[in-house]
Amino acid sequence: MLSVACLALSTPGLAEAKAKTKAKTRTAAAQKSTSTVQSTKVKASVVRKSRAVRARGPARISLEEPPMPLAASLSRSAGGAVIKTTAAAAAGMSAASGASFGQLYGLHHTPDPLYLKSSVAFVMDQDTNEVLLSKNSEAVLPIASLTKLMTAMVVVEAKLSLDESITITSDDVDTEKNSSSRLAVGATLTRGELLHLALMSSENRAAHALGRIYPGGMQAFVVAMNRKAQLLSMADTKYVEPTGLSSQNQSSARDLATLVKAAYQQPLIRELSTSREYAVHLGARQLQFHTTNSLVRNPNWDIGLQKTGYIVEAGRCLVLQARMAGRKLIMVFLDSTGKYSRQADAERVRRWIETAPQTPRGSADLVAIPKVTS
Repeated sequence: MLSVACLALSTPGLAEAKAKTKAKTRTAAAQKSTSTVQSTKVKASVVRKSRAVRARGPARISLEEPPMPLAASLSRSAGGAVIKTTAAAAAGMSAASGASFGQLYGLHHTPDPLYLKSSVAFVMDQDTNEVLLSKNSEAVLPIASLTKLMTAMVVVEAKLSLDESITITSDDVDTEKNSSSRLAVGATLTRGELLHLALMSSENRAAHALGRIYPGGMQAFVVAMNRKAQLLSMADTKYVEPTGLSSQNQSSARDLATLVKAAYQQPLIRELSTSREYAVHLGARQLQFHTTNSLVRNPNWDIGLQKTGYIVEAGRCLVLQARMAGRKLIMVFLDSTGKYSRQADAERVRRWIETAPQTPRGSADLVAIPKVTS
């Protein structure tokens, strides 16, 4: 069985940040200056713990992340005291600057030996829960269309008829991001078709219609989404709508890995999320839809479940379950920069996993991490 090193990289702990802030404040008072406080208290759910890089055997290396320059600008006050960075403030800055929450929180400054473009990454063994790679895995960020995995979970577990016809209405039109859709108002599809398009093509109107037509309406659907998150012990997760267009839909990489593991137990979600293309008939027209994840079509990958996501606040996101090197792995990449960088990060991790030397389980020897090139 392949054995690889566990990397755990995250930002400094809040307690340490508080201590640094107090020291800075005392210095500022003594010098009667108004220097900027360098240590920022980002909201407690964003960065929770300071971690160390772990490897099999005695090796243990502590890494600290550089300051968070953009988020730090939110921490100034008249007395030099730290104030909280709220999601609303981050959303406002993101809209004004075009930066993601991860960029605003300074998460992209976290180094990692695989040179990932994602500010958050998490890889674990699906069967054993062994964590192979962890980078800012407890940072709570917008998750964009990764939301649709939970949307699918609620629909499938409700055991509603997949053959029921549902008509797209003006209520399903995106007024938050004004995104486009190939499903025109008045188009009628089955619940199964809407679920297929939501998972494979990340169709927002399809996902919204699934929530709107749920027994009890949209409010009941969102309640069901959050209730399921609670049942899965996804403590960092919150949903406000079923598409992911809202930056208030937030989670952590660890929570999302839990969701992927649970969703994998649903054969229909596995099938629809890994579908490459699908045609729907709308009257006399036939529309062809395709997957949003190029790795699904890549013969080097054996993917059992996947979902992509993107809004400005979230950056490029990807979750997937795949077999490699004799293991079933769950991968989570959040806040990746560049259109294809999330898939490139997944490729980097796959090459790292597949080229790592195989060591018997329980060996105390350090497993070398092969050099991964971009």
